[in-house]
Amino acid sequence: MISFEKVSKRYGTLYALRDVSFQVPKGQILGLLGQNGAGKTTAMNILTGCLAPSGGAVLVGGYDVLTQPREAKRLLGYLPEAVPVYDEMTVQAYLRFACELKEVEKKAINAHVSSVAEKTGLKDVLGRKIGNLSKGFRQRVGVAQALCGSPEVVILDEPTAGLDPRQSSEMRQLILALAGEHTVLLSSHILSEVQEVCGRVIILHHGRVICDSALQALRQGEQRLRAVIAAGEERTLSALRQLPSVTRGEAERAKEPGLTQAVLTVTGNGRAERELFTLLSAMQAPLLRLSPVEDSLEDVFLRATMDGE
Repeated sequence: MISFEKVSKRYGTLYALRDVSFQVPKGQILGLLGQNGAGKTTAMNILTGCLAPSGGAVLVGGYDVLTQPREAKRLLGYLPEAVPVYDEMTVQAYLRFACELKEVEKKAINAHVSSVAEKTGLKDVLGRKIGNLSKGFRQRVGVAQALCGSPEVVILDEPTAGLDPRQSSEMRQLILALAGEHTVLLSSHILSEVQEVCGRVIILHHGRVICDSALQALRQGEQRLRAVIAAGEERTLSALRQLPSVTRGEAERAKEPGLTQAVLTVTGNGRAERELFTLLSAMQAPLLRLSPVEDSLEDVFLRATMDGE
């Protein structure tokens, strides 16, 4: 449904995006992640036709955003980080206006506004001025305008920014409900939110794609073990890092003096445990505890962007 084909964006000698390629199939919720300045906003602006790429092409439903903008934009709904609403308008009037902009047939507008309001939980506030609404309802109005015209692709930039925990939870449920009927591209700094609603993530770093994976595959890609050992840290950690199955060893602060607590990133199916037991037996360093570490998306993100420096 969405296709980036070697897309670059250059400002003078500075690349905001460099050879970015990925595809998003119909019905998928994709999380677009990256640090500030990584290129997320540039990518979304190119996808929505607000910016022209310096190279490459972006297709939406097979239409080139640059050369076939009208056809491509008919398939797009966009909620930017700053919600594009008019405070003096009522919710109903604003959604009717959005429908007209998106060329919904006049005779179908009333029914369409009612359907979108039902989906987004706005039926009870249709007659109220947007300027009098809470932050949560204003965000819902922003999502509702993105859904006007029944776009096949919905782009959401920080949809829960400024919401309280209950409002954020309701917004996540709304986003999940869009899956299947719509392809959703979600950009958010709240990684736990992305982990909850997205089936796949792309991480941008310095304008490049450094990670493109299903969330389940990310969790299974590396195994990490937390070991607590009754021995001095310096000597023990150095020995652990020499094990063939250990790709990274990081010390954690031990709860008691004289102990080593380390998180080991390992490869091999069960081989690391055998190597670890053999090593510690030879060192006469008792292993007090060994447990798997389940990574959060935040852990994966921090390691990926650190390695990408």
